Amino acid sequence: VQLQASGGGLVQAGGSLRLSCAASGRIGGYTVAWFRRAPGKEREFVAALTWGGRIDYADSVKGRFAISRDNTKNTVYLQMSSLLPEDTAVYFCAVRLAGTNARDPSRYGYWGQGTQVTVSS
Repeated sequence: VQLQASGGGLVQAGGSLRLSCAASGRIGGYTVAWFRRAPGKEREFVAALTWGGRIDYADSVKGRFAISRDNTKNTVYLQMSSLLPEDTAVYFCAVRLAGTNARDPSRYGYWGQGTQVTVSS
């Protein structure tokens, strides 16, 4: 499965963006997730959505971001609102969790190339 992330860009603080991640194959039945890497920092978990509909968010984005999926289009979305300068990062989508720890990036089998999100103050 190949993943193509898009939707990043430059936005002012308080603004919104919607990221998309299109998969070349079926994603139904797998956990999908978003991670991000800010400059000079480690990759960190953002959000995950299991095939059964369970959702998990990092505390830093809870209430502002929403993950969703359209299995008919094999696409994952991340709606980001009330963006903050500290949300600036490259955002990566990931699919197919091995195990149960959806926050562990090493558990995912497929990754997109990343899309840059820059939030200006």
